[in-house]
Amino acid sequence: MQADEVDTDWAALVSRVRDHQDKAAFAALFRHFAPRVKAFLMKSGADAALAEECAQDVMATLWQKAALFDPSRASVATWVFTIARNRRIDALRKARRAEPEELPWGPEPEPDQAEVLEAQQDTERLGAALSQLPEKQRALIERAFYGDLSHSEIAAETGLPLGTIKSRIRLALERLRQQMS
Repeated sequence: MQADEVDTDWAALVSRVRDHQDKAAFAALFRHFAPRVKAFLMKSGADAALAEECAQDVMATLWQKAALFDPSRASVATWVFTIARNRRIDALRKARRAEPEELPWGPEPEPDQAEVLEAQQDTERLGAALSQLPEKQRALIERAFYGDLSHSEIAAETGLPLGTIKSRIRLALERLRQQMS
């Protein structure tokens, strides 16, 4: 690390990017963080091409979402490396997503009436079990599963801490499992 990098106020540079779209500030951030992000991703198992692509994406995110950086919550380095970690997770999930083997064409075969009845009864039992949950838990379950929102999105939407969201959903799912078994 160069001597001038030790005293660099990274948060001030992010603020300049946020407030003025300052390209020189972004260039300084890029020169410092992009190679470190790439190295971090390669140490976590990404190949050089994927690490380079993710590092570019992380830096583009820094440029586009500098307004989301909150120096009272984390350092610039923590924020940047959290974005990098999340991009790596997204890339792994995308790589593991299986391609559909065969898409059937034409009308679906008629379902077995016993299966239809069983599915209908399960749906009714689930509805009854959901209605017995405490309101705070039920609302979060509905947002997560019916609204297809992540825990982080629910936290942002409700203003509740992420840990509270996760705890309430875990407790609600445990109650539902008990009632459905």
